[in-house]
Amino acid sequence: MGRIIALANQKGGVGKTTTAINLAASLATLEKTVLLIDADPQANASSGLGVNIATIETSLYECLTGDCEIHDAIYTTDIEGLDIIPSHINLVGAEIEMLNIDNREKVVRKLLDSVRKEYDYILIDCSPSLGLITVNALTAADSVIIPVQCEYFALEGIGKLLNTIKIIKSKLNTRLEIEGFLLTMYDSRLRLANQIYDEVKRHFQELVFKTVIQRNVKLSESPSHGLPAILYDADSTGSKNYLALAKEIISKNK
Repeated sequence: MGRIIALANQKGGVGKTTTAINLAASLATLEKTVLLIDADPQANASSGLGVNIATIETSLYECLTGDCEIHDAIYTTDIEGLDIIPSHINLVGAEIEMLNIDNREKVVRKLLDSVRKEYDYILIDCSPSLGLITVNALTAADSVIIPVQCEYFALEGIGKLLNTIKIIKSKLNTRLEIEGFLLTMYDSRLRLANQIYDEVKRHFQELVFKTVIQRNVKLSESPSHGLPAILYDADSTGSKNYLALAKEIISKNK
């Protein structure tokens, strides 16, 4: 049975999609079978893995509205073992269309039941909000990775996300765990980055990943080429960081 991990933080710009793309690619490079689900209407994870949003006929939107089977929305990528269910701008309207569905918080869970056995890991890139689709992702997931950027407002809003996770755990998904807090955009030269690292570590202790994602130009450049960092520049710091994170997650879930 594949492990389902949601990547969530309602704060934008924390490296969530970068993490989704590069963690998925790193897990596949380590010979795991991976399905990445782009649950963000901005579809950045899709384009970051080379999917041409303009030409796809099926996406997560069609799956959620019942217009297609989940297998019909799965696309292969340039990395062997890594598949993706892309997003589409239409996903913005899906939450309203889902309001009339029974058990609307469990639509994604039901969809994934039929593909879960086919993958080692299923990663869900959530949108930067706590709307119905993010609630669906957290209801379907075994665990959640919370990216936290090493900047001044880093911990702002995390309380709200943790509260949402607590509610979902008590009412919709008792098995939901926090996989870990991932520190992103870390620059060891900045005193502030080190202070935030210490603060997050003090707050969340063993829930913080040992791996830290450093600021890295190649990591920022790779999505514009439709490639994860490991294909764009395998020797870059960003690529090495995400490979280390993938190894940490695999050893944690043995």
